[in-house]
Amino acid sequence: MKLAVASGKGGTGKSMVAANLAFTLAWTGNVTLVDCDVEEPNLHLFFPSPATTRDVTVPVPVVDDSLCDRCGKCGEVCQYGAITVLPDRVLFFPELCHSCGGCMLVCPKKAIREEPKRIGTLSCSAPLPGLKLITGTLDAGNPHAVPLIREAKKQAAQDSVVIFDTAPGTSCPVIEALDGCDACVLVTESTPFGLHDLELAVDVAARLDIPAGIIINRSDGEDTDTLRFCTDHDLEVMMTIPFSRDIAAIQNRGDLLCRVRPEWQKDFCALFMKCRSLAGVEQ
Repeated sequence: MKLAVASGKGGTGKSMVAANLAFTLAWTGNVTLVDCDVEEPNLHLFFPSPATTRDVTVPVPVVDDSLCDRCGKCGEVCQYGAITVLPDRVLFFPELCHSCGGCMLVCPKKAIREEPKRIGTLSCSAPLPGLKLITGTLDAGNPHAVPLIREAKKQAAQDSVVIFDTAPGTSCPVIEALDGCDACVLVTESTPFGLHDLELAVDVAARLDIPAGIIINRSDGEDTDTLRFCTDHDLEVMMTIPFSRDIAAIQNRGDLLCRVRPEWQKDFCALFMKCRSLAGVEQ
């Protein structure tokens, strides 16, 4: 089962939910937790452990000036403006390149070859007997989060239970993380901003045809608008986590709610069973 934990906005408690769910499930079986928030990964802070790390690269074009006749075909085929052909040179902008290989294919002089360019790292650790943690970390200043997320997902492709902690929002990295998942839980808070961005996240899940459930975090009991939205869109509120100074303190010191307060494990077990039902997985 592939489960995504997502949110329309940052700071809702998405990573907290993913980390506690993985921690709880690891006591009864094997689970893989994938940190797909590659620009700001933080799950390793909750699960400190030695990790094996490797570079992740993407192919980028390199032009051989001795063969290039400046015909301009490479610039014409590039939909992203990564190559511009001038009368005396070829300009390449790696930040715009999507590594499609089109420029190399259309070059009549075979003047373009591809070389690997590092975009980040992928780390794998086993902080608990039943838990595997995969962390993607994008290099600072690099805009290409999607290929790194794709590589992280590939690392977990053969695992039976996988939890993807996505980036906040509804941008391309989130779409990549959600793609192919059996279900997703959307973590929100009962504020005007939370509800606005929840609507966007629900729309994304619907467009990807991924069944979604809702978790209300930091609830102060004034959840009427969020509950009404969920009712109107036939969305199940799968868990409500109260606004609590104790929970906040546990999080702030880098600990896990289910580790410090084991009574919460039954709630996260129940959450996982609801996710299985949402995904149509037999109990």
